[in-house]
Amino acid sequence: MNSEEMFSRYSRQIFINEIGVAGQRKIINAKVLVVGAGGLGSPVIQYLAAAGVGTLGIADFDVVELHNLNRQIIYSENSVGTSKVKSAVEFVESLNHHVNVIPIEEKIDQSNIEKIISEYDLVVDGSDNFATRYLINDTCVTLEKSLVYGSILGFSGQVAIFNYKESKNLRDLFPEPPFDEDLNDCDSLGVLGSLPGIVGSMMAHLTLKIITDLPLNLNQLTLIDTLEWRFQTINF
Repeated sequence: MNSEEMFSRYSRQIFINEIGVAGQRKIINAKVLVVGAGGLGSPVIQYLAAAGVGTLGIADFDVVELHNLNRQIIYSENSVGTSKVKSAVEFVESLNHHVNVIPIEEKIDQSNIEKIISEYDLVVDGSDNFATRYLINDTCVTLEKSLVYGSILGFSGQVAIFNYKESKNLRDLFPEPPFDEDLNDCDSLGVLGSLPGIVGSMMAHLTLKIITDLPLNLNQLTLIDTLEWRFQTINF
């Protein structure tokens, strides 16, 4: 992309004094891994691609189902039954062909996670189970990678940044994962379709702030209650 095209496409970001051309070049040169192309991953992928993140890895092993469409906004009815990763790649390429989007159509586990994460500057965790969240967190600590974390259920969500500039990580907040069988999830309690858009947009926003070295509140968990419309921060 030449300078004139870059300015034309990203001018509304470049006009921000705190970003400018130098910040946009950081975005273009960034390598971000999004784990999970579901409710949270969808808006993250959408906004990072739109912002011009140069390399965007998308990891998921699931297929699009009809019940996904109320919240996973990068898919359409024509996507049902197809690979989420392949559909997500098609979406990114149609939105911004300058993004180098890398499909990772496999389940992330102990055997492959270090190799996958090592290729990226930072990780956005849109996974939906505690085993994967803790595995991602622990690997980011080992590899010294920053992590943007989010979770959703019903009307509520959480957002945090871990392991950034020597900040704390998930285990400093919650030392051990709870037993999955004791917990409710979106499959049992549901989620209002717009909630992942709110939380995922916040995650994308934090990711772009990390990339462009903008000020961030570290060691802080943001709790989002969209039923009562309350936002609370907890320091840890």
